[in-house]
Amino acid sequence: MAYRDLRQFIAALEERGLLKRITAEVDAELEISEITDRISKAGGPALFFENVRGYPMPVVTNLFGSRERMRLALGGKDPDDIGRELAELLNPGELPVTFLEKLKALPRLAEVSSWLPRVVKTGPCKQVVLKEPSLRQIPVLKCWPGDGGPFITLPLVFTKDPETGRRNVGMYRMQVYDEKTTGMHWHIHKGGAEHLRKQQQKREILPAAVAIGADPAVIYAATAPLPPGLDEMLFAGFLRKAPVELVRCTTVDLEVPAHAEIILEGYVDPNESRLEGPFGDHTGFYSLPDHYPVFHLTCVTHRRDPIYAATIVGRPPMEDFYLGKATERIFLPFLKMLVPEIVDVNMPAEGVFHNCVIVAINKQYPGQAKKAICALWGMGLMMLAKLIIVVDAHVDVQDLSGVMWRVFNNVDPRRDLIVVDGPLDALDHSSPFPGYGSKMGVDATRKLPEEGHPREWPEEIVMSAEIKELVDRKWESYGLAEIVAKGKDFPGND
Repeated sequence: MAYRDLRQFIAALEERGLLKRITAEVDAELEISEITDRISKAGGPALFFENVRGYPMPVVTNLFGSRERMRLALGGKDPDDIGRELAELLNPGELPVTFLEKLKALPRLAEVSSWLPRVVKTGPCKQVVLKEPSLRQIPVLKCWPGDGGPFITLPLVFTKDPETGRRNVGMYRMQVYDEKTTGMHWHIHKGGAEHLRKQQQKREILPAAVAIGADPAVIYAATAPLPPGLDEMLFAGFLRKAPVELVRCTTVDLEVPAHAEIILEGYVDPNESRLEGPFGDHTGFYSLPDHYPVFHLTCVTHRRDPIYAATIVGRPPMEDFYLGKATERIFLPFLKMLVPEIVDVNMPAEGVFHNCVIVAINKQYPGQAKKAICALWGMGLMMLAKLIIVVDAHVDVQDLSGVMWRVFNNVDPRRDLIVVDGPLDALDHSSPFPGYGSKMGVDATRKLPEEGHPREWPEEIVMSAEIKELVDRKWESYGLAEIVAKGKDFPGND
């Protein structure tokens, strides 16, 4: 199902009992964050705060905070299925080469063209245009006690490449300094930062627009690690199976989602920076203050009775875990296309996506695990992975205990560890320099003699299938089912 806007998604969640309305008065400073953190950690619903002290508009949080809500956000499809469909659509090995194949491909090409974003004359996001642009009426949340101020945490930031005119949409936190300026947390390897560098060479300001509260497919698309040149709004159209309607901004030459709740228009001066942070981040630690570009507000438009959408990040797992898991599954087929030995990937919550990547490979020759590690480090945002662990194909990478059992038993440190210097995520506080430091690859696969292991490698202990089937069949007769069901709750296991 394609949701036209955030409101349709909220209605769908409420209809399924996946959203809770809070009528009690709450504070945008810390209180909403603490409530959301507790509910998020408990696996609870999305939260709609109707009565925010001192503000005319409600706040919605935790929209994507479960696998079920994430599937609903993606049109009811499983992320693995979306990944396979996308890989099939873009697989260069299946491009039509003969006239007959081109004819067969025409319906698919027509379908793709039907997902292209469409510019319309106006939309709900322009129902109200503030005469005097100000952030004062927006209930921007202060999330954690040590934060440098309130932060817009779910912004969709639109910019254009000054050379090609291609659009980029990313999600970059924005610290509110005052009613007309915010920080723009652009890491150096992000698309928006690249646009700003190009504009600096031209000695011109960079127009920017921020959409808050778009439909769920558009919100997710802004977080997706898309290949260069692939338009996020086209990707959102693919997810929605319907084009994203865009409307031209009032004061800048950009198009934004017509059905968004709030639009902030403005610019970023490439020669200006300001201290931004600290910010309680998805690593579970405060990201340290640093200088970042400044966004200047020139116009605010919004729907009548707008809804402010926000996310709370902190020690995982939280809402961003489910967004990250969707990315892991959707883009796994692309990893397999580029590194064919890959069987599965897990980016666990404990590693906050960029600090740990666990990979299962179909190992066929000596050194293949290390080859896979190096290939991943050379691939887009995988370059930021601080730890890559490689295991054999039969290992369930989603089972952290099983993975660690093999790491602890299969690894000879001198032989099986790779330590290199390179780019790291700017949020990694352990690196000696921001965005640069060492990272490690761990080969936890079964070793071959050619890899410097002349000894016989032992087999893992596995019960025979016949006996397992026999015990399954007779299980009730043993009278042990209740004990196993209790597990750690059985008396004496405390």
